[in-house]
Amino acid sequence: MVAVYLFTVIFMETFAEKIMNFLSSLEFLGSLPKEVHVMNPFKDNEVLELNRLFFEKYYSDQNKRIMLLGINPGRFGAGITGICFTDPIRLKDVCGIDNTFPKKQELSSVFFYEMLNSFGGTEKFYSKFYVSAVSPLGFMKDGINMNYYDDRNLKEKLSAFIEDSIKKQLDFGIDRNVCFSMGKGENFKFLNELNNRHHFFDNIIPLGHPRWIMQYRLRTKDEHINDYITKLNDAADRFL
Repeated sequence: MVAVYLFTVIFMETFAEKIMNFLSSLEFLGSLPKEVHVMNPFKDNEVLELNRLFFEKYYSDQNKRIMLLGINPGRFGAGITGICFTDPIRLKDVCGIDNTFPKKQELSSVFFYEMLNSFGGTEKFYSKFYVSAVSPLGFMKDGINMNYYDDRNLKEKLSAFIEDSIKKQLDFGIDRNVCFSMGKGENFKFLNELNNRHHFFDNIIPLGHPRWIMQYRLRTKDEHINDYITKLNDAADRFL
């Protein structure tokens, strides 16, 4: 008698693969206020390839991570590289991923990678945290960055897109005990309003936005870095 054994192979997507599936299909199809334009770096094949290299380097596993949410990509950082708070300089010099983009620094990226260095480096940080933005696409008007909350009409038009984007990212393997808002003002306020309606997270903790720190609180930068590290380590120890 011949026994036939059937083996079912369950393919488990890595965190990196889930991110790339999300980014490669990312698009805003709604209407925008007059003269506001979407900044979608993921339409560029080089950006997608650099993101693939970045996320495969740091996220090729099924581990759970805590989410940090910034505002939306800016034209000198994630608006170019597609990677939150990562300008072309930090992408090459710190993450080791070469790129052809102009090597112009972005203030938020400078603070962010100083904080990562104090935390213990990129590998340690990215093994525990996933960084995105409330709106994963950026916006410009008259050649200048816009935050999603700068225009009430824009914010209202983006609400469904933002909600859907957060829901999709939660499926990557995000710990839902806590989320960090990178921005203590409007970003934190809007995230709390969303969270009260949808219960994405048990708690949202505000942190100073990197650009705000570099532009308005530079003398106390080290204090803000320590605040990040203390709160991030506490959350990782409790929930990961």
